Amino acid sequence: MLTDLFSPSVQHSLDIAGIFVFAISGALLAVRKNFDVFGMAVLAEVTALGGGLLRDLIIGAVPPAAFTDLGYFLTPLAATVIVFFLHPEVERITKAVGVFDAAGLGLFCVTGTMKAYAHGLGLTSSATLGLATAVGGGVLRDILAHEVPSLLRWDRDLYAVPAMVGAAMAALLIRFDALSAQTAGLPVLTAFVLRLLAMRFHWRAPRAWHRKSAAAEEA
Repeated sequence: MLTDLFSPSVQHSLDIAGIFVFAISGALLAVRKNFDVFGMAVLAEVTALGGGLLRDLIIGAVPPAAFTDLGYFLTPLAATVIVFFLHPEVERITKAVGVFDAAGLGLFCVTGTMKAYAHGLGLTSSATLGLATAVGGGVLRDILAHEVPSLLRWDRDLYAVPAMVGAAMAALLIRFDALSAQTAGLPVLTAFVLRLLAMRFHWRAPRAWHRKSAAAEEA
């Protein structure tokens, strides 16, 4: 069974770690937007839990884990408190936060795919929900902050693509009955490394072929 790949305690610890780093990014954006502490908490919660909440509602895993596990709800609040008091220090280690965010991206795209498949979805649909689990919270965060979602902007380093690759690899492992606690680390690591390389070398998706426009580029 896919749900037996990791012990419940290991799975829970991995989820909490991913939720925490995503919540940090949400709270930091709230600081940059000059939101109050309530706005910081809302963005932290949405960023951390939005993707998983969307996945659980689609696959019928109700009530969603975000509402049944108090740790899932309290972790973003803890991240909010840290950013509220220490945001200058957190801003100075944004590269380190980016590394942990990349790790969360790799983890969630794979676990999201596995959970969707375990609830009866096909491989393509499962991989799609794996992607949504990884990036959905960030999209909701940007919308609430009145920003064009980062994964839709050409001037942002690749984010969705690494998650797509990780989710697709997980789906292929499931297809060939090769998914285990050991092999599950391969798509997680692949998505993680691709995201780090995109950040390091500023890889970006191409825009329309032979695009010519007099419109000013958005910064």
